[in-house]
Amino acid sequence: MAQDPSKTATITYADAGVDIDRANRTKKRIKYLAHKTFTKGVLSEIGGFGGLFSVDKKYLDPVLVSSVDGVGTKLKIAFEMNLHQTVGADLVNHCVNDIAVQGAAPLFFMDYLATGKLEPEIAEKIIEGLASACKHNGCALIGGETAEMPGFYPDGEYDLAGFIVGVVERDKIITGASVEAGDVVLGLPSNGLHTNGYSLARKLLFEVGHYTLDTYVNEIKGKVGNELLRTHKSYWPVIRKLVAAECVSAMAHITGGGITENLPRVLPKGTAGVIEIGSWPVLPIFEHLQELGNVPQDEMLRTFNMGVGMLLVIPGKKFKKAQGVLERAGEKAYTVGRIVKGDRKVMYT
Repeated sequence: MAQDPSKTATITYADAGVDIDRANRTKKRIKYLAHKTFTKGVLSEIGGFGGLFSVDKKYLDPVLVSSVDGVGTKLKIAFEMNLHQTVGADLVNHCVNDIAVQGAAPLFFMDYLATGKLEPEIAEKIIEGLASACKHNGCALIGGETAEMPGFYPDGEYDLAGFIVGVVERDKIITGASVEAGDVVLGLPSNGLHTNGYSLARKLLFEVGHYTLDTYVNEIKGKVGNELLRTHKSYWPVIRKLVAAECVSAMAHITGGGITENLPRVLPKGTAGVIEIGSWPVLPIFEHLQELGNVPQDEMLRTFNMGVGMLLVIPGKKFKKAQGVLERAGEKAYTVGRIVKGDRKVMYT
């Protein structure tokens, strides 16, 4: 027998697990964080249907450059440690680096945060990290989406992704087309795993090594959790100076795929990269991961950054100029290889 509708209890969206009022309170708490990142190009307020941004008129022939990415399984470490600021910075810096390799200055950033149950304190910590990194990179956090989806994510977990837009003059785009045999490859150091290889790292550390996040490991001179949550480094502060000095032909952000798969992405046909193993200091975390799982060297090189987060291809005649820019910027760089004739692959010596 059908139930009498007049006797059915009133059901609200909150009863289904989505609390709109709580979401609105959260937006108010994080709105001021976004405002701190606003630049003169921002034309809209947080909370609108779309973010508005005006490109500076100093650009004569501007080209917009965009990228989207996520943090990946590094989030699992943040969940377990209940530390959420660093993953926001990871996301911004990763996206900034992705467009910086084409010479683009970051303009604005938007985030997507999805969770089963919105926790205002956690959301605020994430946005703090996003806003801080945006401020550091000179781009504005102009909006995003916070999705509360009950039953879709386990309690205490969320997913985080972001979208960035930058700008570069058409005749200043770094395409890699001018790369040629004889160019020098410089490597800028990373400070850890950044945001790649965490599925393998977690398996090696927790299943093979039987460590916990609080385990102090002598080989890495620190606790596992602290090592895994090191913030992905932004290279834009130094890249912008190299671009202004016009001394770089191509750049490769070393993310998923490592040096093996990322350097070929910026090489023109007829060229290849020769990378000299041992020409830069491999970070202790990578050496320990390899030892834990007896991981083959080629697998390490196409999974992790191995201590090099950005590769720069420098014409030989501009090498000293690039060195000067890097030295004045206080950025350490290693000569890790050279460009030769070949079929767009990486060879190791």
